[in-house]
Amino acid sequence: MAAEAVLEEVKAFGLEVQEDEEAAVAEKLVELCMLHRLKETDVADELVAFAAGKKIFLLTADFLNIFEHEALNKRSAKSHKRKENCYSGVRDINTIQELLDVEEEEENLLDAYAITPSKSSQKRAITTPENPRSKRTLSTRSPHLVFSPNSFSPSATPSQKYSSRGNRGEVVTSFGSAQGTVWSGNGGMSTSAKLFGPAEDSLTKRYKFMFQKLLDNREVLSYKIEELGEALKEHYQIEEFSSLNVPAQEPVAVLGQIGCDSNGKLNARSVILEGDREHSSGGQIPVDVSELVEYSLFPGQVVVMEGTNSTGGQLVASKLYEGVPLPFHKPTSPTEEPEQQMVLVACGPYTTSDSMTYDPIVDLIEVINKSRPDICILLGPFVDAKHTQVENYQLTASFEDVFKVCMKSIIDNTKSAGSRLVIVPSLRDVHHDCIYPQPPFSCYELSKEDKQRVLFVSDPCTLEINGVVFGLTSTDLLFHMGAEEISSSSSILDRFSRILKHVLTQRSYYPLYPPVEEINIDYENFYHHAHLPVTPDVLITPSDLRYFIKDILGCICMNPGRLTKGQVGGTYGRLYVRQQVSRDERKSPCIAAQVVRI
Repeated sequence: MAAEAVLEEVKAFGLEVQEDEEAAVAEKLVELCMLHRLKETDVADELVAFAAGKKIFLLTADFLNIFEHEALNKRSAKSHKRKENCYSGVRDINTIQELLDVEEEEENLLDAYAITPSKSSQKRAITTPENPRSKRTLSTRSPHLVFSPNSFSPSATPSQKYSSRGNRGEVVTSFGSAQGTVWSGNGGMSTSAKLFGPAEDSLTKRYKFMFQKLLDNREVLSYKIEELGEALKEHYQIEEFSSLNVPAQEPVAVLGQIGCDSNGKLNARSVILEGDREHSSGGQIPVDVSELVEYSLFPGQVVVMEGTNSTGGQLVASKLYEGVPLPFHKPTSPTEEPEQQMVLVACGPYTTSDSMTYDPIVDLIEVINKSRPDICILLGPFVDAKHTQVENYQLTASFEDVFKVCMKSIIDNTKSAGSRLVIVPSLRDVHHDCIYPQPPFSCYELSKEDKQRVLFVSDPCTLEINGVVFGLTSTDLLFHMGAEEISSSSSILDRFSRILKHVLTQRSYYPLYPPVEEINIDYENFYHHAHLPVTPDVLITPSDLRYFIKDILGCICMNPGRLTKGQVGGTYGRLYVRQQVSRDERKSPCIAAQVVRI
């Protein structure tokens, strides 16, 4: 809807879209609205002015990339400078008003999801998954209210928009040989799902948090720089690192972590490099990236930069060495031919924004019982902290009781399918510990029979399914890193691919530092449980952003989307995987994958 609104505005000024690039242009426009925190009308105004200056009348994806780098990035830099002025100096009536405007812009980060009518000039209230429109109730009751009886919610009526959707079961994207595939599993009969690596390296129980010491945090962050620095030094055969505090007339290689020189968003003029302790004593220096042919940077990224530091006050970078991915897990040769496994992946919220009935889970259970996948990976939130009725505490039962009923219904109603269940928590689960890394759920007791079929894991988690390694996280790292990453690149990699590449090469499920304000990180446990032990064969990264399936450095990365989006239905993912052992070269275990509408 955001893309349609922008296109309607620009077409009024004579701009047209190249026919074979309509989908790419629409996706890029949504990305620009979200990442630059602009409304559709603002993007349209900027785009029309920029196209007029370039005398361009046909929109393509390449032209939108030029527009982003030459127009929107400069706009961000001006906003950053204005923000610095607002936060410093003596306040008067003008600077106070500017400060209020800046804070309002920061709070409206999700305005990119605004739904604007395509055939009306009248403005409507913004609708987002977190700020839905006024709720509508139905006079009739759904037959599927077993998940949310009247004792839980005063308005236990299903969503009208969700129940009236007409695109059920539509395949929205595919990967591999998925065309014409009959998706059916064996019900987990020959499936083994276990945590990857030694048991002591896995987060299996709750821990005490809010007792962090700053020096301990500093030790973890410093060791991360040193550890990745050694990998970079060995891979790129760098002889020696130099100190960034010492002036150097000749090009030198310095190791450090990317940072921003203020509280604003990172841009090309605000990049700083925080050096390691061994060579630079943790010092910081501004970086001039204008001479780099291409780069992709984000706060917290560990890099090696080669350049000159003639005065000791600024590093002029001429070459950038990025991270190196870990090797893949090499499973032992199976005694017999491994069977193909079907894996189903779904991510919450599992209720629409205008109802606390779990109708989407009813539909998902029907899919599970019909296709009988070997593994069902269900990621939170299960009781969404951002749901209106949860925020206003309009439930008559406790949050834990709602969760227990939800879990019991999922487990009991999938017994006939036999599928193994993997349950991953979310920081948006209102009843669970809001700390990262997040321990597995512990408030639901399993019977002896269910313990063999249900596995509660942490967020993040590395899982091994019949020799295939899965990396799982319910944290929206794509959204968080996408809002902070800056790039100047002529390569064919899109923003999602660049972010996923950073995750693999930085060897961490959450390499962004500092994290977004809504995430609380316990860095002592972060070091032990949030790093990648190996490069996973499949990486599951749910996000509010557009669904996708991509091959990044040999790892199949999937964003299955969310099962619901606001008042309407969303998507889930499914994969066919099989361990493939080859002496010559590694073969991807992911045979086929799809993202499907619920």
